[in-house]
Amino acid sequence: MDKRRVTTTVVAGVLLAAAALIAQTPAQTPYDVKAHYVKREVYIPMRDGVKLFTIVYSPKETTARYPILMTRTAYGIGPYGADNYRTVLGPNNDFARESYVFVYQDTRGKFKSEGEFIHHVPYVRGAPPPLEPALRRASPSAAGADSLSSREPQALPYTRGATKPNESTDTWDTIDWLVKNVANNNGRVGQWGISWDGWEVSMGMIGAHPALKASSPQAPPQDQFLGDDYHSGGAYQLMYGFNWMSTNARARVAPNERDTERFDYGTPDGYRFFLEMGSAANALRYFADDVPTYKDHLAHGTYDEYWQARNVPKDLENINHPVLIVAAWFDAQDFYGPFRMYRAMKEKNPANKTSLVVGPWLHGGWARGDGSSLGRIEFGSKTAEHFRTTIELPFFNFYLKDKGRLNLGEAIVFETGGNRWHTYPAWPPKGTRARNVYLQANGGLSFDAPSVRSDDAFDDYVSDPAKPVPYTAEITTTEGHLFMVEDQRFVWGRPDVLVYQTPPLAEDLTIAGPIDVSLNVSTTGTDGDWVVKVIDVYPGNLPAPMGHFQMLLAGDILRAKFRNSMSRPEPMVPNQPAKLAFTLGDKYHTFLKGHRLMVQVQSSWFPMFDRNPQTFVDIYHAKDSDYRKATHRVFRSATLPSFVTLPVLDNHDR
Repeated sequence: MDKRRVTTTVVAGVLLAAAALIAQTPAQTPYDVKAHYVKREVYIPMRDGVKLFTIVYSPKETTARYPILMTRTAYGIGPYGADNYRTVLGPNNDFARESYVFVYQDTRGKFKSEGEFIHHVPYVRGAPPPLEPALRRASPSAAGADSLSSREPQALPYTRGATKPNESTDTWDTIDWLVKNVANNNGRVGQWGISWDGWEVSMGMIGAHPALKASSPQAPPQDQFLGDDYHSGGAYQLMYGFNWMSTNARARVAPNERDTERFDYGTPDGYRFFLEMGSAANALRYFADDVPTYKDHLAHGTYDEYWQARNVPKDLENINHPVLIVAAWFDAQDFYGPFRMYRAMKEKNPANKTSLVVGPWLHGGWARGDGSSLGRIEFGSKTAEHFRTTIELPFFNFYLKDKGRLNLGEAIVFETGGNRWHTYPAWPPKGTRARNVYLQANGGLSFDAPSVRSDDAFDDYVSDPAKPVPYTAEITTTEGHLFMVEDQRFVWGRPDVLVYQTPPLAEDLTIAGPIDVSLNVSTTGTDGDWVVKVIDVYPGNLPAPMGHFQMLLAGDILRAKFRNSMSRPEPMVPNQPAKLAFTLGDKYHTFLKGHRLMVQVQSSWFPMFDRNPQTFVDIYHAKDSDYRKATHRVFRSATLPSFVTLPVLDNHDR
């Protein structure tokens, strides 16, 4: 296979990139951006002399002062060129009608900005604010249209002994320059972004500039080893990692507008492509020298210092401006990040005005469409429009413009199944109790613990790395999103997928909070993966295809060698039972009366996650001979129970 089989077509909407989701927002009420805004392209100097390319859209009306709303991104801020305007400004054009100064910036080392790109560069403590630059600053009220674009960028003097600049200091320096150089700004800055851009927001919150008055990190990855983007349960997200790295992380020669290349798989069948590719390290034959981040990932296969340094919540201290965190119940890329950020904010900044919003969306789905459905699942209202008009816009208007009233609760969450919004003083809500639902004989699932005490009470299957369980029925080379609510009947008949379900529920069952898993398992090998999926099974008397539809509600994976520590893997002892405990994350869902609760257990989820050879080796660099069949057992006795713990909300108001 060709090492450099790529096309150089510019990817306007990068796959799986939140920036693309924003840029591709469906047609809204027509708004002539060019008629109401002036566009300027500038370079803003950072404290080390690196200049970041920035586009500023300012209202043509200059009789008032306007707040600045900023997005910093690694996905490009086009269209480039002074006469090429965006069709949508800010999260949506309701913001444009409100009159903001909109700022877009290519982050360090990306597209037209100078500097070196480092994937999620860690925050460096101790970097002092920059000294005043040795250049004459125009006051915001006096600066004219030409003064911004004509000024030759100059380097800020680099403070002696300062630590290396990072995204936090770059945000600080950018805000400082904007409030001192953009005409007619009111001295208040807000920042927002989705996915990578949401991570940029979270970094900008740390050691924030005094002018930063409101932040909205949306689907922000917070720990790339513990559930966001690249890993979950110690397993590598092979398809996403390959797509992102081959498209977004290639080293460049110089700043340019055509920063992104798209990999040509030579087939629409991603399952086959990745199966033939073999272990994750074999991807290097396609981009060995020009994707340094991928090499970094392969060199750090455990939760070591490399990943620990990139854990954002550890640095979320002394934040004293309002924060609106946005998450989606069906986010395939950055589901855990917003909840980790919320918990860190509660712990480290308990007095801060922080709100968490969670809706029934895919990754970035609140920024586009009306949010009334997802695949075949209906939600009974336009949930995304509701968020944009009654939460997001009022949030920024209130804190940046003193406009309107704002009475946001701390947790604004949508209940799927029941299809209602709820507001609580905290998440998860009070009134939940943990209830275990146990795997039983003959595919049963029950809240009653098993009574059989024999260790012979188990179900087993052969896990074959040559025939891994697919994560979707779709033929695709990209991970996509809709598999998050996909009908699971496409795998439930496989011999390597265990299926357990309750009888039809006699009454509604509502859960609110994290779903946890406890399995007692064994294997004939020395390692293995265990995937657990919680599924809402619809009644059979519905029209096709919803009759007996198996809606995936939650699912995740644990690589058994990480069962005791993500930093210190250890082999399984063949044929010896071991306990696996992990989480499937938070949900707010009602299993309606007449529905069934189902649990599926399997040992691969391919090619979303890389295959486990089922031998205790460096999986990223595994040889073909390392991949071996193994027989896995899942125990379900009184002495070795396996169960899912649900946060049942008994006093759920209807």
